[in-house]
Amino acid sequence: MSLRASLSPSILAIVSLSACVPAVGEDMARAEFKPVYGGIQTVLLDGDLVNFHVSMKGARDRSDVDTYARCAAAQYALIRGASFTRHVRTSIAQTGGNWRGDAVYTISKELPRGSATIDAEVTVRDCGEQGIPTI
Repeated sequence: MSLRASLSPSILAIVSLSACVPAVGEDMARAEFKPVYGGIQTVLLDGDLVNFHVSMKGARDRSDVDTYARCAAAQYALIRGASFTRHVRTSIAQTGGNWRGDAVYTISKELPRGSATIDAEVTVRDCGEQGIPTI
């Protein structure tokens, strides 16, 4: 007799559905992620080159700070009538639970060269869906 034949239909249903449920650790990580966004400062460096300083508490890692800066850059581009940004560099520092990002982006109306280009409108919409504030 096979294992499948010996299991009741209700046990098979439970086992099948368990594959659809996220792991407990994933649910806890999502539930515990409650960032506090501390603000965005922008500095126009030269023409289309812009520096963004962001701060936040409760980041899970560097990528949360990087995403916050990317959201700020995308919104800034839209405010300036541009459709795209291109990531130049980001420096991130953490002191205790305080995270700071220092990011530089170019903004442009046309799709810039390079692999780190960002469609500003799509990015701002995505940031809003994730609850990440922009400028």
